[in-house]
Amino acid sequence: MSLPPQFLDDIRARVPASEVVGRSVRLTRRGREHVGLCPFHKEKTPSFTVNDDKAFFHCFGCGAHGDVIGFLMQHDGLAFPEAVERLAAEAGLSVPEPTPEARVQAARQATVLGALEIADAWFQQALRREDAGQARAYLAARGIDRDTLARFGIGWGPDRRHALIPHLAASGVDEDLAVEAGLARRADDGACFDFFRGRVIFPIADSRGRTIGFGGRVLGDGQPKYLNSPETPVFQKRRALYNLAAARKPVRDTGTVIVTEGYMDVIAMARAGFANAVAPLGTALGEDQMAALWRLAAEPVLCLDGDTAGRRAASRAAERALPLLSPGRSLRFAFLPEGEDPDSLLAAHGPAALSARIEAAQPLVEVLWAQMLAGGRFDTPERRAGLRRDLDHMVAAIRDGDVRGQYGEEFRRRFQEAFGGPQRGEKKWRRRPERDSAQPDLDIGPHEAARRGRAVAVTAAARGGDAETERRERLLLATLLNHPALLADTVEDLAAMSFAMPAFERLRHALGDIAAEGETLDDDALRARLAGAGLAQEALALTTPSGWGAGLAESFVRADASDDEALAGWRHVVALHRRAALDAEIAAAIVALGENPSEEALAQMLALRHQRDALAQDMAGAGGLASALTGPT
Repeated sequence: MSLPPQFLDDIRARVPASEVVGRSVRLTRRGREHVGLCPFHKEKTPSFTVNDDKAFFHCFGCGAHGDVIGFLMQHDGLAFPEAVERLAAEAGLSVPEPTPEARVQAARQATVLGALEIADAWFQQALRREDAGQARAYLAARGIDRDTLARFGIGWGPDRRHALIPHLAASGVDEDLAVEAGLARRADDGACFDFFRGRVIFPIADSRGRTIGFGGRVLGDGQPKYLNSPETPVFQKRRALYNLAAARKPVRDTGTVIVTEGYMDVIAMARAGFANAVAPLGTALGEDQMAALWRLAAEPVLCLDGDTAGRRAASRAAERALPLLSPGRSLRFAFLPEGEDPDSLLAAHGPAALSARIEAAQPLVEVLWAQMLAGGRFDTPERRAGLRRDLDHMVAAIRDGDVRGQYGEEFRRRFQEAFGGPQRGEKKWRRRPERDSAQPDLDIGPHEAARRGRAVAVTAAARGGDAETERRERLLLATLLNHPALLADTVEDLAAMSFAMPAFERLRHALGDIAAEGETLDDDALRARLAGAGLAQEALALTTPSGWGAGLAESFVRADASDDEALAGWRHVVALHRRAALDAEIAAAIVALGENPSEEALAQMLALRHQRDALAQDMAGAGGLASALTGPT
């Protein structure tokens, strides 16, 4: 759905954020803002604010943030087009006419959806016919009663090559449309035959409840055991989640979405009172599915079988989620007893047993840590160094800077607790693994490639010839050179940066390496170490009024400032440095959203805004630090 940015701005201007949010949240006016209890996490003291002037909402407790479109997407679980259409109607605006190509595509999708609706009703009727006795017996043996059949629209595809096709033809669906909708296939000789034959049918709906495809389970020992519709104009397996539309309200009521492995697990859980369960379609969770889950709940719970396959599924999901993490958004993992799945556990021990497992779900960081330690021996320095290297590579995969920093700190703490503190010569300083620029990355898709390309452009634009950026880098380095005792407190922040000027970048690396050794150095010892690294002139220039240090009149930088004053000033400049980088990324994300107003692009922009707002709150909470900086920053 490609829409002009001006149209989206008109929606935000005409529909007050407090009006949209106020339908779901009891808001109280406080000055120019409205406040209330956050709908995205449980709290007793209001930390959720809505600002009509700025047209956004923000929670200082969980970090939820966005505009009116984003609120409907996150709170109501609507897709981007649905949210826009609903708000446009309220604003009295007409959604701009799509291009001729888009109109053709929309008409094609509507025709396919109509064919699927006809097939859906026919499959359900077929289950009640005389030749479906075996299917009914199978479902009865699985504890599925008549109400459950109706609730999930379960049907039957007769074991004949031409059962559905004649009915479709009589309803105006020709063979070409049946094939396009994934309901039929053509043989090499051009003959058309039913796609689903001899299978129990499970309709798959989109987020609006429209049937977009089917899953079929074979009876007996046939293969494949489960068969999904092929890719069609309305069905892409990697995007769909079984029971998504029906689970939306139960998820809002409970605050939790449970992800199981298959159709029968979802159905068994719904019958036991867990109506907030969904399932992927026989594949590992992908990026699009995780995005859909995060629109429903901040921490989806993956409920997995307690066997080796379940552990492997957890590892795949954890690795897939890692780059996508953002503040407040993660996964949890509920492992069932060995040999059990939700259906069998419920049958043997009842809902309380499953509920206890879900309540005890492990956070993502626990699963990742256990995965790294599984089956390993770390009884030598080399093996421990290898583990630390693997942890660093894992952390480097996280795109969000704040989350990446938190994971780095958490893994360093766990490593230290497991294997003892760092000895002299063992570095805490970790650099992101360098990538061979000549080696193509075959694992990323076009969206990720575009994202990385924009990130490079943003970095270049933010740094190239920017006097303010250079001045911040000088402030940071000069403060550490004049206060070497601060190195131990600043090493992690220093490690997470990169500087524009090559000389400053070399100094940054050298200071980080020195800090990692854990020695406390005085001014003379630090300068001696830098001289040994060939950086004496650079260090001298940064602390000499006639050199790079010219104009650095801030009191916290000077050698006569206290270490506490210097550290406070240093951290504030770090925050300014991060804010500048976020501003550049947000500008690029807004451009990307205008070019392709997709849910993914909107989520990326909102996540960046959330990071910037959270950083601004931290900076505001630091009191008078800003007044310590004179001149442009």
